[in-house]
Amino acid sequence: MIKLLKLEYYKNLNYRPFKIFTLLYFAILVALLFIGLVDFDLFGGTINLKEEGIYNFPEIWNFTTWIVALLKIFLGLIIVFSISQEFSNRMFKQNIIDGLSRTEFITSKLLTISIFSIVSTLIVLGITMFLGYQYSKTTEPAKVFEEIFFIGNYFVKLFTFFSFLLFLSVLLRKSIFVFLALFVFWIVEGILTAVEVFFKVKGMQGPQRNEVLQNDFFISHLLPLESMSSLIPNPIMRLNMAKMMGVKYEFHYPTESLIACLVWSCLFILGSYWILKKRDW
Repeated sequence: MIKLLKLEYYKNLNYRPFKIFTLLYFAILVALLFIGLVDFDLFGGTINLKEEGIYNFPEIWNFTTWIVALLKIFLGLIIVFSISQEFSNRMFKQNIIDGLSRTEFITSKLLTISIFSIVSTLIVLGITMFLGYQYSKTTEPAKVFEEIFFIGNYFVKLFTFFSFLLFLSVLLRKSIFVFLALFVFWIVEGILTAVEVFFKVKGMQGPQRNEVLQNDFFISHLLPLESMSSLIPNPIMRLNMAKMMGVKYEFHYPTESLIACLVWSCLFILGSYWILKKRDW
């Protein structure tokens, strides 16, 4: 494992875009976590997210993980470029000639993905704790750790997404094709979700329609991108202004989505390995 980590380190050390994008990602990640300390002009008024409660325990776990999860595509760029350049520069073929097995190749990429996911998760955990203890209205242990599970969900979301990009990168080899495939996949999932919702609520009105949307199980929620999205719901309804408007926030832990993400991760990793074994590189 140490040998594979060193191999990945030396490969990426000489790849300038990898270093630049990695530093930019973590710098932007940290900056986003402090976004609540900035006043925003909105519709002629001023809004401060800290005053809206985004740093209050336990809500802060939902807010911070959802906000920084928006950056996952940015870190995905780094991973895709790193893997794609292995094929475009014939580094993969040379590594195989030099004795690197396909299993070791996949393992080295999984180590890179895991390290990125762990480091990102630890940064979010540390800064969330700091901001919460600094600005939360309550620091009772029960409240502080009530929704810390969002940190675990964040890690699973990152790892699943990066495993998906690993699979697409091995399958398509060109970074431009990978991102086109990701975009098409996102569109197709959106269409399938919309079609399922349409037939579920067809003919329903008002409260009954809302009840189905909030509580019914949708098969489309088990699709890769949708299951990742379901792990961390949009927290906008938890803002103080939303509460003042009478908006009710309900959250049920997405156990099905969590299981789906873990299954998809395994399938993407096994699929990547199978492609490497079957293709004549």
